[in-house]
Amino acid sequence: MTGPTITDAARGAGKGRWIEQWDPEDPGFWERTGRRTARRNLLFSVLSEHIGFSIWTLWSVMVLFMGPEYGIDPAGKFFLIGMATFVGALVRIPYTFAVARFGGRNWTVVSALLLLLPTGAAYLVMEPGTSYTTFLAVAALTGLGGGNFASSMTNINSFFPLREKGWALGLNAGGGNIGVPVVQLVGLLVIGTAGAAHPRIVLAVYLPLIVAAALCAALFMDNLAPVKNDTGAAREAVRDRHTWIMAVLYIGTFGSFIGYSFAFGLVLQTQFGRTPLEAASLTFLGPLLGSLVRPLGGRLADRHGGARITLANFAGMAAATGVVIFASVTESLPVFLVGFTALFLLSGIGNGSTYKMIPGIFQTKALARGMTGEAAARYGRRLSGASMGLIGAVGALGGLGVNLAFRQSFQGAAGTGTAAFVAFLGFYAVCSALTWAVYLRKQAARPATEAETGAGADVRRRLDYAEV
Repeated sequence: MTGPTITDAARGAGKGRWIEQWDPEDPGFWERTGRRTARRNLLFSVLSEHIGFSIWTLWSVMVLFMGPEYGIDPAGKFFLIGMATFVGALVRIPYTFAVARFGGRNWTVVSALLLLLPTGAAYLVMEPGTSYTTFLAVAALTGLGGGNFASSMTNINSFFPLREKGWALGLNAGGGNIGVPVVQLVGLLVIGTAGAAHPRIVLAVYLPLIVAAALCAALFMDNLAPVKNDTGAAREAVRDRHTWIMAVLYIGTFGSFIGYSFAFGLVLQTQFGRTPLEAASLTFLGPLLGSLVRPLGGRLADRHGGARITLANFAGMAAATGVVIFASVTESLPVFLVGFTALFLLSGIGNGSTYKMIPGIFQTKALARGMTGEAAARYGRRLSGASMGLIGAVGALGGLGVNLAFRQSFQGAAGTGTAAFVAFLGFYAVCSALTWAVYLRKQAARPATEAETGAGADVRRRLDYAEV
């Protein structure tokens, strides 16, 4: 087995560096050249995805600058940030397939540069007197940043062997997720120094950072030639029930994380009467902690099984939601902050554990079909890569659901978020039951099929997916 062959412009002018051979499951190849190359691509993938998340969640910061002079009520602000969430979820599907079509490095450059559109547009319109329709259109543009996550995760999934995917995908996603609290910290710094009348300073900070991320991707990342769009795998992933089950679970983890990240500051302003500066000083902490622990969720899943960690995580999220409901009813801001911060932490851990489950589920299915070794690993990579974009898109729509639930709750007679949190509690109960029933409940004893027997003595034990 030879190492990867990297050729400059091997496929024509302007197409950049391509790695022609890639086999991360081969231990010899991985130790010689694979790990070093994969980690370099991971580093700069994190940088680009980080900026993408910051732009995607830009309106969670912009709404803090929008005082009474903008003429937009809280329900209108929740709808603004919901629009960004919605578009970010939709573009994840084409972004997933763009990696194989154009190359991971090439698409990272393009997707980074596309972030100049929403950032520049927001710079132009962010002032009182701009129509609400214009704000909606610009907020929709920031959804492009949400697509960066899907392409980045699909790309990094191809670089790493199954035994390290939980850690690698957790680190990639966690480093990207940190873009949420970072943009909120930038907003806090601007409000605290220049005041709430200067939102354009936040945008001016990000314009050169976008260019820097694109330049680093062009200089230091690679394209994997063996990664191809597989329409057969995509169709199989769409038909597979596990794609949709994992999409529901990802709504509960990532949908909660991104929805709460968008809404946290606005909830503090609307329900607890915090000023823009006070809200901004509290908003960043939850997303920061949730981002930092995402690699831990992947690492715990690598060690103990993703399904086990995911089930325990949903139980914890339900308990934390109960604390938040109590705080909302009693109007206790300290207790509310404790419960909400716990929700961020647990959603981050759950993000890591659920994404670890995806490749494990499909490789386990390959073993059950009698595949072994590289054949099983290749099947797992095909199906997990095809399913990740869809799962990520549906999960991100959960963020839209969170913001619409808050919008509806605050429009109610009580004018609080309590009703929304009760709905979230019910959903976490559903996710807990689904995780247990599909991935952890002991299967009834039955004779092994010929395919299972051929795959090895441990296959029947693994058919309940408890090891994924």
